[in-house]
Amino acid sequence: MNKNYKPKPKTSTNNQKQEFIVDEYTELLTYLFKCYPSKGRNDVKALLSKHLVTVNGVGISQFDFKLSPKDRVGILYHPLVQKVTPKLPIIYEDDEFIVINKPAGLLATPNDKEKSDTAYTILLDYVQKKDKHNRIYIVHRIDEDTSGIMIFVKTPKLQELLINDWNNLVIKRGYYAVVKGEMKEKQGSFASYLKKNSQQMMYSSKDKHGQYAVTDYKVVASNGVYSLLDVSIKTGKKNQIRVHLSENGHTVVGDDKYGNPSDPLGRLGLHAYELTFTHPISKKVMTFKSPIPPEFKNLVK
Repeated sequence: MNKNYKPKPKTSTNNQKQEFIVDEYTELLTYLFKCYPSKGRNDVKALLSKHLVTVNGVGISQFDFKLSPKDRVGILYHPLVQKVTPKLPIIYEDDEFIVINKPAGLLATPNDKEKSDTAYTILLDYVQKKDKHNRIYIVHRIDEDTSGIMIFVKTPKLQELLINDWNNLVIKRGYYAVVKGEMKEKQGSFASYLKKNSQQMMYSSKDKHGQYAVTDYKVVASNGVYSLLDVSIKTGKKNQIRVHLSENGHTVVGDDKYGNPSDPLGRLGLHAYELTFTHPISKKVMTFKSPIPPEFKNLVK
């Protein structure tokens, strides 16, 4: 980076005063000095000591915290209230990956409303208790109300390789879905172009400028009132399973976003049970699975 370069802040909301997008590998305090060249060193350090700094929505006070390109550094009006975060079910961990069985109702990553209780923040706290320099990086997301397999990586290089070729590297994305009613066919497929409306809702369109999405399903069990489906998606578009099933008359139970169904589970009836992909470096095929929630099976008995 040019020594005279000053990062430009972006417009922020709520408690966040300013936000800067990192464009190189550096340490947090060094980056803050470049963000605020006119402030004294003690004033800049005070931002950290007063807990007024976030990285990707997570409160950070560690001056030598390692930053990577595209990280978002936020400056707050008021200190971020840190909550005691619960443990997450980690089903696999090595030097490159952490794989969790994300509970339904837990955000994958921080947003404007929730900073502390997310899968990302809980896992970041977990790895940094081992070593304060440890980091985790997001590769993919699943909806807040969906449970199941979610992977994080421990190096920015692996994150970049996976994200840049994710759709080609992924071999299978398997979900269990509990829907209302009985499917006409024991197996089938839905395909459409998905677009987003002014309310940020996804819907199917014939417009080929939309995002093409394909959803395959097989009926696992049905009692006439509810059906349990094994769903496989060839494309990972936002809400595509929920949209395709709802538009074809079989709304996922508990989905008040794309329908108004009964809520017998007290949660969204969608669970990501398998993720299989090819490691971008070793070329090894990696498969992670999570068992079906027992309440799904009980509902369709």
